[in-house]
Amino acid sequence: MMPSLATLIFVGGLLHFSVLIASALVPFRLDWKNELASLSKLHWQMYWVYGGYVVMSIVAFGIISVTNATEIAEGSGLARAFCGYVCVFWLVRLVLQAVLDVKQHLTEWWLTAGYHALSVVFLLLVLIFGWGAIHG
Repeated sequence: MMPSLATLIFVGGLLHFSVLIASALVPFRLDWKNELASLSKLHWQMYWVYGGYVVMSIVAFGIISVTNATEIAEGSGLARAFCGYVCVFWLVRLVLQAVLDVKQHLTEWWLTAGYHALSVVFLLLVLIFGWGAIHG
């Protein structure tokens, strides 16, 4: 039997927090300290600000989904709009998985496995929140 939409949204909320683990590794694995050193201070600061906003969005998606899964699954206009936005957010990120040139950074088996696991998580988030947007 398929889990309820509320259960899927709750799980989707937890998946958001799992994405943050990978996000925390990015500045170190991509050596931002040295790679961004040639940027002006303003550009360097903006890079960190943009990254921070993305992280804050993912945290918000996770908290809202975990704490309001039942209400979101009931399908109000606001709940469906939230699901639609989250779906599009992760759909864009999923498409970027196919476009971004990451091969030179996948130097360990666990990095490659994590990269593919993230692709699966992004797809699951698209499916869960897409379902919520359409059938909420």
